[in-house]
Amino acid sequence: MTRAQAAMLPDGRRLHLQDGPIDLVIEAFGAAAAVRESYRAAAARFSTILDELCAELPLLRAPVSVERCPLEGTVARRMHGAVAPFAAERFITPMAAVAGAVAEEVLGAMTAAAPLQRAYVNNGGDIALHLARGQRFSIGMVDRPDRPGLFGTATLRAEDPVRGIATSGWRGRSFSLGIADAVTVLADTAAMADAAATLIANAVDLRDHPEIERVPANELQPDTDLGARLVTRSVPKLRAGEIDAALGAGAAYADRVRAPGLIRAAALHLQGVTMLVGTLPELESEDMRAYG
Repeated sequence: MTRAQAAMLPDGRRLHLQDGPIDLVIEAFGAAAAVRESYRAAAARFSTILDELCAELPLLRAPVSVERCPLEGTVARRMHGAVAPFAAERFITPMAAVAGAVAEEVLGAMTAAAPLQRAYVNNGGDIALHLARGQRFSIGMVDRPDRPGLFGTATLRAEDPVRGIATSGWRGRSFSLGIADAVTVLADTAAMADAAATLIANAVDLRDHPEIERVPANELQPDTDLGARLVTRSVPKLRAGEIDAALGAGAAYADRVRAPGLIRAAALHLQGVTMLVGTLPELESEDMRAYG
């Protein structure tokens, strides 16, 4: 069994939960007693999640089966459900949705335990949101996950369908097959946003560019679910036309998965240029190009 850690952060408002590679920052808003109870529930549910995932790790690292879900755990099945709609067209494993699915599970425990006005669970930039009637959240979009700088903000309202935000890119904590500095996705759930951000970031690419450095993923991490697939390690300074081509490829895929409602919107960022797919509510941003 793992030993999960729980502690309030110095600001006295946010809860920090950590267990192995899972690192959550949580904040809830509401009556003081309700917030305390929601934090207690979050810590209790979080304490077993990593062990549950490890018990099914070989299946979670395998390409997803569209026909059936062989997984048993609640979080594992949520991961499978999030990636399955993408599997017919692209290689994907349930691990592409792990951060978002964990955030959703902990948030669900919180809202089941106490009435809250607002709450979020941030799992390394993949965020599950709760908004009661009349509430709203302002969110920031980063230009690169490893050294975040905001290039825009948007406001989500309770009546909006978005309850999940995720960011992916080659500079992030996970491997990427593409060259996006950052792709931020808004979707109805955090697990779906997580899966989609991974694939859209993969699609932002220039496959034949000779100066993009790629290496087999399993040379960097032997047990990766990506196997020997080539992941991006460095990207040179690109010309304007190359940036547009790479972003256009990613935006075309994002638009394709937006059409059936898998995502609501995406902001794709590469070397100072951003392309938007869909509509972000109450968007405030630097220069941003709309796709299409």
